[in-house]
Amino acid sequence: TSKDTDMSTMKAARWYGRRDIRVEDVAVPEITRPSQVKIAVKYTGICGSDLHEYLGGPIFIPVEKEHPYSGRKAPLTLGHEFAGEIVEVGAGVTNVKVGDRVTVEPILAKDGLKGKYNLDKNLGFVGLAADGGFTSYCVVDGELCHKLPDSIDYEQGALTEPAAVALYAVRQSKLKAGDTAAVFGCGPIGLLTIEALRAAGATTIYAIELSPERQEKARELGAVVIDPSKVNAVEHIKAETNGGVNVSFEVTGVAPVLKQAIEAVENDGECVIVSIWENEASIHPNEIVIKEKTVKGIIAYRDIFPAVLQLMEQGYFPKDKLVTKRIKLQDIVSEGFEALVKEKSQVKILVSPN
Repeated sequence: TSKDTDMSTMKAARWYGRRDIRVEDVAVPEITRPSQVKIAVKYTGICGSDLHEYLGGPIFIPVEKEHPYSGRKAPLTLGHEFAGEIVEVGAGVTNVKVGDRVTVEPILAKDGLKGKYNLDKNLGFVGLAADGGFTSYCVVDGELCHKLPDSIDYEQGALTEPAAVALYAVRQSKLKAGDTAAVFGCGPIGLLTIEALRAAGATTIYAIELSPERQEKARELGAVVIDPSKVNAVEHIKAETNGGVNVSFEVTGVAPVLKQAIEAVENDGECVIVSIWENEASIHPNEIVIKEKTVKGIIAYRDIFPAVLQLMEQGYFPKDKLVTKRIKLQDIVSEGFEALVKEKSQVKILVSPN
């Protein structure tokens, strides 16, 4: 069953190369396998990794040869943080139906969302290795769709994916209720990590951030802000916590900050690296060895979307504190990507195809 759409083409924001994203006409995608669904996209967020692909890519986008699971390579439609309405379902889909409001878990893995699927050796993402959400219609595997609770609108739903990164990072860490934490970098994922830490019962959450606008956002979310241009962040944290926080989260992808994030945790503490890196970073192993610290990496998320949606129903990860701008698809480069490069006041920019 489907709702008829008489349009054969639609606008899509497609990645051609570094600083080369074009909004152009493409064919409306059709379901080709019984496991697929077609979604009318309502809102799609611009992610930090989209920005990395724009400024420094390709990172995840396949350019030389097609991605093994999608059979696709650049140019392709970006956008992996999206929510929309199901307008058509393949014969084999049982978890959603036409008319359902959904958010998409945009992971491409060999066996679908089974096992430790985020560690698949050819891990790909809808919107990075297959056509994504910066357009009007998107076809994905039905398994990737999670129904939105009635109290969560499409804008809030579009925040599920980045919130999943943050909640997964906190859940994979050794943080327990009552612990202290430090978040280095208050971009969208850093701010969402503060929210996830609050949900997990962290007591004091230190936010280390240079931008005054982002400091203000971190304060709004209940963090204690440290401006590293005014104080030595590591010394300040150690003094305040009697030796260091229990867990730190590195969310900048900036080499000197990684050192600080490791130094800011107590002996036997843990540093979780959440950023994706464009370059190498050096650390002193003795900082880890002599103090028995743990450094842990995480990629994306697994088995966490339902928990994110339940927390959203309770008021966590609120769009009114995180979404700073809503734009039309045709303005995505000037008002979206370029705005994120130039304006530190931007947190999450949502793009609407209509």
